[in-house]
Amino acid sequence: MRKVIFMMQVSLDGFFEGPEQDLSWHLVDDELHRHFNDELRTMGAFLDGRVTYELMADFWPTADQDPSSPAPMVEFAGIWRDMPKMVYSRTLTSAGRNTEVVRDVVAEEVSRLKEEPGGDLALGGANLAASFRRLGLIDEYRIYVHPVLIGRGKALFQETDSVTPLRLLESRTFGNGVVLLRYSVEPDAGHAEGR
Repeated sequence: MRKVIFMMQVSLDGFFEGPEQDLSWHLVDDELHRHFNDELRTMGAFLDGRVTYELMADFWPTADQDPSSPAPMVEFAGIWRDMPKMVYSRTLTSAGRNTEVVRDVVAEEVSRLKEEPGGDLALGGANLAASFRRLGLIDEYRIYVHPVLIGRGKALFQETDSVTPLRLLESRTFGNGVVLLRYSVEPDAGHAEGR
């Protein structure tokens, strides 16, 4: 069965973006970008919230046409364009190539999607992840902690009354100081998350 994997970058003080969607503090060098490419090219689909999807769709479809783009960016542009995508939005009526618009997160529909053949499902967007978490639909968290304190912005995790026990699967430090923390959701965590 495919897994839903939440992948997100975060500052050490817990923000996934600064004020006005500032991501300038992200330390994505060639090593980290190659890692992202290796992880994401094997996925079966990208599941994004509207804001995340629109940020990606504004840049990646043509990023490989810029002659100054480094090789990992050129490679990811192709990965992003070719990957099936689902964008969860109540306001979008259509989206770009390889993209299906889904109105609501419905547990039974996500469960059916997980049973389909293919690679795992990469979940992006903090608000969408909160909906998936409430329904107990996230199987793994891959959190990339950047060595920076940004002071304010949007918190990666929303407040909740539930507890989600996790098991550390891997930690990895990249040359630029970013640390990957990879966790699986404990099998009995369904009770805490309302499964």
